[in-house]
Formats: sequence, C-alpha cells, structure tokens
Amino acid sequence: MKKMNFPALDFSRIKTYPIQRRANKVSQESLAKVFQRGDSFAKFYDSLPHILVADDFRNLVQAVVQANREGRPVIFAMGAHPIKCGLNPVFINLMQRDVVNALMFNGAGGIHDFELAYQGETSEDVLKGLEDGSFGMIDETGRLMNQAFQMGNEKGWGAGKALGQFICDYQFSHKSLSLLATATERKIPTTLHIAIGTDIIHQHPTTQGAVLGEVSYRDFQTLAAVVAQLEGGVFVNFGSTVIIPEVFLKALTVARNLGHKVEKFTTATFDMKHHYRPAQNVVSRPVSMGGKGYYIVGHHEIMIPLFAAAILEEL
Repeated sequence: MKKMNFPALDFSRIKTYPIQRRANKVSQESLAKVFQRGDSFAKFYDSLPHILVADDFRNLVQAVVQANREGRPVIFAMGAHPIKCGLNPVFINLMQRDVVNALMFNGAGGIHDFELAYQGETSEDVLKGLEDGSFGMIDETGRLMNQAFQMGNEKGWGAGKALGQFICDYQFSHKSLSLLATATERKIPTTLHIAIGTDIIHQHPTTQGAVLGEVSYRDFQTLAAVVAQLEGGVFVNFGSTVIIPEVFLKALTVARNLGHKVEKFTTATFDMKHHYRPAQNVVSRPVSMGGKGYYIVGHHEIMIPLFAAAILEEL
C-alpha cells in the first residue's frame, strides 16, 4: 500500500464569528428557579427549567387541561405496574374530578385492581410461587374474575364493565380503592384487553377461553368508538410496553378506516425506560398527521403523582 501524506493544517486561518450571531438553546429565562422551604406546589412546578423533558412535561399537562376545558376525551391506559406502585388513589382523584374520560387496561392491570378492591392488597412473590408451582394459583382471584366475565358475557358486556360491575354489586370491602369500580360508578368507559396465556387467571380451572375472547373483543370495539372521538384529546399510556400500544394502534386504524377524523391529538407514554413499541405505536406513528407525542421517562411512583398534581394545579 502506498504511504499516505498528511500535510499539517494552518489553524491560524480558522474562521470564527461573534457569539451574538449564534442561536442558543439555553437562556437565563429558561433556567430553573430555586425552590424555597415552605413554597407551594405551584411554585415548585414553576421552578422547573424550561428545557427538554421539563417542557415536554408542561406541554403534556397543558394538553390535558385544554382537552378537559374543551370537552375532548382524555384516555388513560395502563398495565399493572402503576397499580402496584400504589397510584390508584391518584388516578381515582382525577376520575372524580372529571379529568379522565376513559380507561384502558391490559389483563394484569385488571387483576391487580380487582385484588385491591377485594382485599386491599395485591402483588405476590413470583419467584417463590414459580419454584413450587403455586404462582398465580390463588382461588378467589381466578374464580371470581372468571365468574364476573361469565356473568358479563351473558349480559353482552365487555370485560372492563363486567369486572367493575361485579366489584360494585358484591360490595367488595375495599372497592373505594378500585379504578374499575370508580369507573363503573361514574359511567366512565373502561376496557380490558386480554392476551390469553399472559395472566394468572388463565391458569384457573374455571377459565373459559371463549368467554375471555368475547368480552375482550367487545372492549376492543368500545375502545375503537372512544378513539374515534379523540380529535383534540389526549391518550396517555402508563407503563405498558406491548399490549396497550398494539391495541391502541389497531383501534385508531379502525376509527380512521370508518371515516372518523382523528388527526390532531396528543399522546404520551410514562415509563421507567425507553421501549420500541410505545415510542412507535403511541408517541410517534399515531400523531404523524399533525398531533404531538411525548415520552416521559422516570419511576411511576414519582412521575405520575407529579403529573396529576400539575394537572390539578393548572385546572
């Protein structure tokens, strides 16, 4: 190979320009303010810097507030983790204040909410149960939830309404902790999207696959009807990395296929780390026609209460 020659560069000829001509991303107006002991939450919220995700967070809060004031839907969707992080009271408060207009769960979310309503506790030690074959084999959870689905199916209900009505009808001792029950009492559409084989109640001897499929399919139809009205509204996914993003995308497709204008709306995902499907199927693809999507990374037990508090402060 021929030896290459690299002549020295004359750095004295490098061109510069005045700093006043440069566009800057950070200015003194965007800097954080110092929070003082005893200040209100409003002052804390205002103290956040106007930079990067802090501004995304503000914009998302404003989108929820605007949708609420204009009578547009605000849909909250979640897997089990927000419930297991102890956040039901936070969500229930927003529901009671008419901030949330529809709820969407995966199967596990419904299970943990149901157990909280039943006994005020949930979330077992998976590893311990897996080793001795007892994981998910609780009698009451499987038996009662399957009973609720069967009863709901006979009445032509979807899975979400079936569970919520069951909790209310049988006066579960901790139903005040339940999102499903609160939604039933406030007539908020609630859908449960079941992937057969993913949930502990599918192991139960009372499980009927046809029933699970029927009640979950009805909820998909309900969700599509809600999404068809999402123009100007907000869809927020709390922590579901597969089921919710996939189902939401299909419901949006159905709504558009049937001629509904669902183009300019806001989406967001709250999660502890960045995942492909929520980024594509919630934050990016659905809003390609003029909406806006946000991805907020952080622990649910911190970020969701802050989100709820900021919404209430702005309202």
